[in-house]
Amino acid sequence: MSSQPIPLTIIGGYLGAGKTTLINHLLRHNDGLRLAVIVNDFGKINIDAELIESQDGDTINLANGCICCTLGADLAMTLMMLVENDPPPDHILIEASGVADPAQVAQYGYMSGLRLDGVIVLADAETIRKKARDKYVGEQVVQQLRAADVLLLNKVDLVPDVTRQAVREWLKRQAPNAHILETMRAEAPLPLLLGIERDLAPSRILAARPTSSSQTITAHVHPHPDYETWSYETDQPLDGSAFRAMIDALPDGVIRAKGILHLQETPDRRTIFQLVGKRWTLTPGEPWADERPQSRVVMIGLPGSVDQGWLEARLERRRHFE
Repeated sequence: MSSQPIPLTIIGGYLGAGKTTLINHLLRHNDGLRLAVIVNDFGKINIDAELIESQDGDTINLANGCICCTLGADLAMTLMMLVENDPPPDHILIEASGVADPAQVAQYGYMSGLRLDGVIVLADAETIRKKARDKYVGEQVVQQLRAADVLLLNKVDLVPDVTRQAVREWLKRQAPNAHILETMRAEAPLPLLLGIERDLAPSRILAARPTSSSQTITAHVHPHPDYETWSYETDQPLDGSAFRAMIDALPDGVIRAKGILHLQETPDRRTIFQLVGKRWTLTPGEPWADERPQSRVVMIGLPGSVDQGWLEARLERRRHFE
């Protein structure tokens, strides 16, 4: 996956929603990823002193391999600087300002040759509906929500359950194409937000493969208290129409997915599959050349959302019509 563009995640939300808290959480729990974070102001991040290794002008180097840099006059130039870093980061995060449209910020990533991994927007469970009704900023607040692939309904511990549920239903109406995660202090599991490429590595999927050499298909669910991962690998070519139908029918709890596919319609080259929230793409990849074609897929979702039997049945159904 090293030849792929660096993934970019935009973090948005109106003032006070918890963007800075989320960035701190990701930096402290980076799980081995070299994160590069572009922020508006170092002073608002308040990074733990023990994490700071050095500071050079507008860049802070952290002991865990991550870096933070302030947003300069030209975002495109800042992104180019990060891409040319040696070594380059594994993932770039941009904290959009509290009044910015995250969708517009994401356009800079496209122009800089990055791959948009997702737009995460935070909403304050206590105040989001009131802000959305405000005659001055309401339209802007709703526009931010609609740009999201994943919505973090944050500070749910500060409202009663009936309010939390009402706000969740309201968010579904405002942003029907976004997945909603409920959080306290913006603490969401990192695999649900970014970093799925590592779970697609052949060594990770093969670790779950049965020892039988005749096995050409393997699937496995990896449980976790906060999420679960489903991995699938097969030497058999997949029917593209059947695969697309499966993706369209995925349950809401599946938050992220990625795959390298061997499709019947394009047997000579890889097809790259990306999904975050309800946005997904299938794009042409490199030719297989001398490598044995195979498909590898990883999905990550909330506990109980990944139905292994259903997923396998949808993928296996193709062979009944060959």
